[in-house]
Order: sequence, then structure tokens, then C-alpha cells
Amino acid sequence: MSLMFGKARTCNIVTVPEHEPSECNIVILGAMGSGKSALTVKFLTKRFISEYDPKLEDTYSSEEVVDQQQVLVKVMDTADQDGPVNCERYLGWANAFIIVYSIDNRSSFEACQQYLETVTLYSKGLQPEAPVILLGNKVDMERYRQVSKADGAALALRFGCLFFEVSACLDFLSVQHIFHEAVREVRRETERSIRPLFISEDKSAISLSSAPPLTTCYKELPTPATAKLVTVKSSRAQSKRRAPTLTLLKGFKIF
Repeated sequence: MSLMFGKARTCNIVTVPEHEPSECNIVILGAMGSGKSALTVKFLTKRFISEYDPKLEDTYSSEEVVDQQQVLVKVMDTADQDGPVNCERYLGWANAFIIVYSIDNRSSFEACQQYLETVTLYSKGLQPEAPVILLGNKVDMERYRQVSKADGAALALRFGCLFFEVSACLDFLSVQHIFHEAVREVRRETERSIRPLFISEDKSAISLSSAPPLTTCYKELPTPATAKLVTVKSSRAQSKRRAPTLTLLKGFKIF
């Protein structure tokens, strides 16, 4: 949100940072059998369930406290059968992506590259960008490992994303950390995407709390040939943001 305060001979247009996001939409991607649903259920209920319907796709929500700030985390557990197909349903919805593979299944790791390419291509140039986490699951199956930790780290480095390894059937806190880290990355990207829209002559930033009770501002709108002066009437009431509202989804399940 940008607020504009002006004087007769200068124009100050500043961007006031939003509060931390009240909602965070996280999409879980990966090949069948990589453990996407097990990770989702572990995060939501602290329980491990080994068997799921591989064709079931749903969205769940959970109220979380991340770094002492409340956030409604919505998780879409996808059920792609043959890699990234019909991606529009989640690309525009997601704030962050967690791409999962199983360390004991090399083909699930290779499938991650397709998802990484799809997500990276879509997110390129967006502000803010959607953070991506590459997640190796089933570290409890270490003796059957087919994907080394170095391979996972190298793929993450190639696409510029975070990399972790966990087990959905072991420690809950490790799984929770992944989802909370996704929220933190969304917050960081949101902060990085905030830029001043215009630099005033006196180069002074005016915050919302210290703004003078002015009712008129002047905003310069440059065009290729001329710059036109436009007067915009506003009031202090218009500068107040509405408090965010949180709504739980119908798809939330209680286990």
C-alpha cells in the first residue's frame, strides 16, 4: 500500500510496509509416493499416517504462530499423476512451494526438476516472488537411499531455493520447521519487494503516524512528451487500512 502526502512545490510518495502476511498459501508438489500427504498430515495433526488415496487432492488450513506472529497457513496437498499438469490451479494461488522427493526413490528426485522448472518459469519477474523449498523426505529409510544429500543440495543451488531433509514419520518439530520456514521466506520476499515509488525533492520519508493532516496531494504523472499535474482529493480516513480477516476453508479436515 502506498500513501501520498504532498506540498505545493514538492511531492512525497512513500511506500509504507504492510504488516506480516495474515495468510500464507503453501503448495506441496512432487511425484506420487514421495510423502506429500504424510508431511501435510504430520504438520497439521502431529500424527503419521502411512496410507493415502494418491488421487485425492485437497486444501487444509491451520492457525500457526511463527516468530510470535499469528498466521493462517493454508496447505494444498496436490495429487498430480504425471508430473506438472494443469498447474494453473495452484500457480496463481500459492505464496510458497514445497517440492518433495523421497530419498529412496531416484525417479521422484528426477521429477522434482520438472516442478522446479515450472515454478521458476512462472515466478520469474513476479513481485514478490514465491519462495521454493526442495525437501528430501524419508530420511528414516537411509539404508535404502538412492539420492545423496549432495545431489539434493546441488539441485537446490541450481534453482536458487532452500533445501532440507526430513522424515514424516519421525520428529514433528522438523516437519513443522519446514512449513514455518516457508512462511518466513514469504515474509522476507514481501519485505524485499517493497520499494519507494518516487523520490521527493527533500528526500524525506513520511510515515503514517507522523503524516500532517493534509487533505490534498499532488502527484506527477510523466508521459513521453509532457508531465501533467493532477490533484487528488483524499482524507485521513482513506489512509487507514482495514484489518485483515481470516476465513477457514471448507476443505479443512480434523484427524
